[in-house]
Amino acid sequence: MPKTILDFEKPIIELEQKIQEMKKLSDTLDIEDEIKSLEEKVQQLQDQIYNNLSRWQIVQIARHPERPYTLDYIQRITTDFIELHGDRCFGDDKALVGGFAKLNGETVMVIGQQKGRDTKSNLYRNFGMMNPEGYRKALRLMKLAEKFEKPVITFLDTPGAYPGIGAEERGQAEAIARNLFEMSKLRVPIIVVIIGEGASGGALGIGVGDRILMLEYC
Repeated sequence: MPKTILDFEKPIIELEQKIQEMKKLSDTLDIEDEIKSLEEKVQQLQDQIYNNLSRWQIVQIARHPERPYTLDYIQRITTDFIELHGDRCFGDDKALVGGFAKLNGETVMVIGQQKGRDTKSNLYRNFGMMNPEGYRKALRLMKLAEKFEKPVITFLDTPGAYPGIGAEERGQAEAIARNLFEMSKLRVPIIVVIIGEGASGGALGIGVGDRILMLEYC
């Protein structure tokens, strides 16, 4: 059972719980037909709910804390991931992860915003909100990929760039604008994948690409 249940998902969860309870009794009672009927009802209910979501409900799904994040995708679709750190100017922004990895046997540069799963990890990842050093780290990695003629894949999932005083003092707007300029003329392919939230310039700073993909309910 999921830890976080949205209000409109409750009817589905209640039915699924009932099915699980009935399955525990299926060894002693002949209730296979009832279970099958409920499973069909769950599917119908899912189709009905998810085909008629309001705009706010779509936003809630995009922000769902149990969605896969960048590192989940990297772990599942790539191999030999080597994370690279730092912008060589100020520090290492934990809200952005990136490095070389193998995808279907080909070396690629993967870069993405990373949120946390609980309060402690969210504070460590700054809730997926990048500082200027995060955008500069991303640009450094893209330039490295360009040098070795490797394609770039970026994963977008952020509520926006970090709006703190320190971020502004270190040139938040300039860092984002610089990335837009440099990505528009990078000499290797860039594939952008929106996997959750993609808000404001915080997303645009790593969101310029030759192909842009968006998952459903983003």
